[in-house]
Amino acid sequence: MKNIFWAISSILLMTLCNSSAFAVAVGGTMPGCALSSMSGSENIDLSQYKGKIVYVDFWASWCGPCAKSFPFLNEMHAQHKEQGLQIVGVNLDENIDDAKAFLAKYPASFEVKTDVSKQCAKDFEVKAMPSSYIIDRKGIVHHIHLGFKPGEADEIKVIVEKLLNEKNDS
Repeated sequence: MKNIFWAISSILLMTLCNSSAFAVAVGGTMPGCALSSMSGSENIDLSQYKGKIVYVDFWASWCGPCAKSFPFLNEMHAQHKEQGLQIVGVNLDENIDDAKAFLAKYPASFEVKTDVSKQCAKDFEVKAMPSSYIIDRKGIVHHIHLGFKPGEADEIKVIVEKLLNEKNDS
């Protein structure tokens, strides 16, 4: 019985130690994590977008709802980029060629980066595809959305537009 207790305790401790120290929640701060361009030639940090409304969308080429979300994200980008909306699509594919093939079929007018190390996905504790995070100008997470159904687009638009209309106090 003692061995079972210690085994369970050890597993629990390892799980807690492997949990991200930067996991985000509504009301929490956006982690500043490093991302690469699709070509791998340029690196950025999400924290550089502080002062803008940031829509971070984690996606993968094999994800059907991700493909359905791209027209919506392109529309949001076109409508609100001048007001300070920064959409960052973060690809999580193991093979960058899969992501490039996806983008050839479903082009993105917004910024697309890759999380080669998967550290950003760990920091955000991505649990589904797509996983989206709406962050205000001060870097505070206002909304987390898992999955995508076209009927949910209106709710997301309302949240983004509300944040865009708030005064920039940063």
